[in-house]
Amino acid sequence: MRMKYVLSEVLVGLWRNVTMTIAMIITMAVSLFMLGGSGLLYQKVGDMKDLYYENVEVSIFLKTDVSEQQRTDLDSKLKGDPLVKEVTYVNKDEAYNRFKQMYADAPDLVNAVKPDQLPESFRLKLKNPEQYKNIYDQYKDTEGVDEIVDQSKLLDKVFGVLTGIQNFALAIAIVMAVAALLLVANTIQVAAYSKRREVAVMKLVGASNWFIQAPFVLEAVVAGLFGSILGLLALIGVKLVAGGGSLAALEGLITPISWSEILLTFPLMAAVGGLVSAVTAWVTLRFYLRV
Repeated sequence: MRMKYVLSEVLVGLWRNVTMTIAMIITMAVSLFMLGGSGLLYQKVGDMKDLYYENVEVSIFLKTDVSEQQRTDLDSKLKGDPLVKEVTYVNKDEAYNRFKQMYADAPDLVNAVKPDQLPESFRLKLKNPEQYKNIYDQYKDTEGVDEIVDQSKLLDKVFGVLTGIQNFALAIAIVMAVAALLLVANTIQVAAYSKRREVAVMKLVGASNWFIQAPFVLEAVVAGLFGSILGLLALIGVKLVAGGGSLAALEGLITPISWSEILLTFPLMAAVGGLVSAVTAWVTLRFYLRV
């Protein structure tokens, strides 16, 4: 009987303040959507870093007048370096073939370059790509070395942009979360005020605080759960747009987000939405209404 009463009061309370309830659900949905999206973005950027750093190379370009002895000495030194995982020597012909493949859609540029104009190089894979600086300091003054280029320097710029997007999404999620909390608190206050006489009567007849607070807390939890469902639908919508629209080109840069990863964010979104709403409602009732 008590549970039936509590549930009926929840439904009545949600309908009584339907405008504020809708606003609370929408705000919560936007907040949880941004939170889920930023969480997925953080995960994908982390996966990208692991993937790219596994394949990143350090290129040591040789001078045009490098001697055979200098080349051999450098090759031996690199193969014996504990920081180096793999060494590949690229002569002028191989460098020219790579150049033609890289600029296959620019034939005029390819025709303007001759094989003997491209430098020889050693391509290194490091055991720890973040130790590029040690490689650079160790080999920059070696005889026959012209230039040392690390691909991770370019990747750092890309990751810097993505990290900025991450932080922006997280900041928006926090702002929307604060707005949602304020709406939850305000909605609970209005609901409790509209039922202040019923609350007073219930306390006079000995109803426990839990019994009085339960309908208000459950109202907030239901709104939070509805918000998490809308947030999930928004993530699914973005996935559909990204997969078949103009955002599909980004999949070459960002590893695709799978459906399972999106669906696995829902329990987290629902838990955050429900728990935060419940705690906010409970705190509001404890400190504002003193019931």
